[in-house]
Amino acid sequence: MSNRDQCVAAWEECLTMAKPNNRHRFLNAVRCRPVSYPPVWLMRQAGRVLPEYRELRKKHSFLELVQTPELAAEVTLQPIRRFDFDAAIIFSDILVVPEAMGQPYHFRDSGGVEMDFAVQSASEIARLSTEDLTGRLQYVASAIRLVKEELNGRAALLGFAGSPWTLANFMLDGGSARQHARARALFRENRPLFDLFSEKLTAAVTEFLRLQIGAGVDAIQIFDSLGGLLPADEFEAASGRWIKQIIANVDGRTPVIVFSRGTRNWEALVETGAQAISADALASLAGLRRCLPADVAIQGNLDPGLLVHGTEETVTTETARLLEAMHGRHGFIVNLGHGVPPAARLENIQALVNAVRAG
Repeated sequence: MSNRDQCVAAWEECLTMAKPNNRHRFLNAVRCRPVSYPPVWLMRQAGRVLPEYRELRKKHSFLELVQTPELAAEVTLQPIRRFDFDAAIIFSDILVVPEAMGQPYHFRDSGGVEMDFAVQSASEIARLSTEDLTGRLQYVASAIRLVKEELNGRAALLGFAGSPWTLANFMLDGGSARQHARARALFRENRPLFDLFSEKLTAAVTEFLRLQIGAGVDAIQIFDSLGGLLPADEFEAASGRWIKQIIANVDGRTPVIVFSRGTRNWEALVETGAQAISADALASLAGLRRCLPADVAIQGNLDPGLLVHGTEETVTTETARLLEAMHGRHGFIVNLGHGVPPAARLENIQALVNAVRAG
């Protein structure tokens, strides 16, 4: 064991023994260590739901917020100041990787994202470049360092990236689509080209996550948001194997959470090597608890719609139900089954946090 690894191990031991703050609580839970109560953070907690974010959007475009470190740091910190979550997640977008490879994106006035072009041929895949990818994404690293300084150890900080499968869908279809289909067609009809594309995306995502880890994130989440498009018998070859390669090569010490929305091939997700599996709202936490190893943490999975249509009482009741389902199981992180809806009621988010911390 190197001196650095010995220092990391000693620091982690101190985390277990120290009086826990939000950051300690999250890091202990993601490693399936005992905590006094589960940590809580929410996917898409930074952004459209917050009035302070909407004020910023009156002055800046989404891309300006993502690409300006000071603005990205401010948006990242807004939900921590308001709700005191146990973890922040850096404000960015999964499509910064395709953009850095040579395929820019923008947001349609009618909603959704659009790439400047759709990848349609082997020659276009070949032109996508991973050279100096980290140089082109330094604005993310700069934002991370600013957030780390401001947090000063009070809350954990997560980095993230999209999975190769999910990125391939956006890149091949040219952005958001009602029915993503071209990635599946490429996978089934031209496996060598699909694998070549996935290898390039895997290398790019790996480098991007290494950049974030080097800048100081405490954990990373891989968003396989379109994993549920794949039948169970195709998931490993089309998505799981590439996520596994990323996890094997990013760091070895930084915890990795995988969120594969709609995927029910839990065995394949565990085989990726993820330290935690994040469940969507339709998954059964009790069932997941039975089939996942005790050393794999579980994250999730309150229905995001409750934050819009529910009352504080119903949010409290449903949060208590999640806590009861996971009672006694080390390694549980409270989250939603997807991202915070733009119309979520702030009092419902606060009710969720209060219910977790009330035990």
